[in-house]
Amino acid sequence: MKAMWVMIAGPYGSGARSDEERAANLKRLNAVACEVLSRGHIPIIGVNLALPIIEAAGADSYDRIMMPMALAVADRCDAVLRVGGPSQGADQEVERIRNRGGLLYTSATDLPRVT
Repeated sequence: MKAMWVMIAGPYGSGARSDEERAANLKRLNAVACEVLSRGHIPIIGVNLALPIIEAAGADSYDRIMMPMALAVADRCDAVLRVGGPSQGADQEVERIRNRGGLLYTSATDLPRVT
């Protein structure tokens, strides 16, 4: 099996009431990404791609950049790993990937290992 691009879809801002809670959510997403990488796949987190651009463009650009960028990246992923709790954005990423026939996983251990 060849390596897949796997979007890690989970809450970032959903339910977070502070910058610290958003940072904790992102830390969890990145920890899952490490698991995906250890199985031989390429982990993709939309937030990691969008945040530096939002920082450069200014905080008021968040809504204009975050989801459009995450969904554009989802269009190029082979699979999605849905983790964590409720998140409308993560659910949109899952839907985008599934509608194209992409695979859905709910645990990194379900991903096949690349040999």
